[in-house]
Amino acid sequence: MRHDEFVAQVRERGEYNDQEEAEEITTAVLEVLSQRIRPGEAADVAAQLPEPLRAPLTGDGERQAESFGVEEFLRRVAERVGARPRTAEWDASAVLSTLADAVSGGELNQILSQLPSGYAALFGRADLSD
Repeated sequence: MRHDEFVAQVRERGEYNDQEEAEEITTAVLEVLSQRIRPGEAADVAAQLPEPLRAPLTGDGERQAESFGVEEFLRRVAERVGARPRTAEWDASAVLSTLADAVSGGELNQILSQLPSGYAALFGRADLSD
């Protein structure tokens, strides 16, 4: 998937006003995701995305994956974009469901295997949660 297609899909799913808003939300969500998954996994995901979307995932390769749940994930997204946590859930879902469509099924499974089941719904994969 090309960068413009990815952002256009996020914009449509999130019902954002313009591409810039969709870009800002995409960057914020990918940065928070990169904090939650192992750096090697973040690099693997980034390798399947167009160049402008790689930096938010691989920006800090020296860090360790943090362990936090969905609520903290949404709080961090909300903080980055200046939104309420409920709005951040909408934002995260717009980006992560697009990410799920952009990467291979095997890569998506690798991401989800590192996250508690509550995250699956954000990726549009509620059927994978237990």
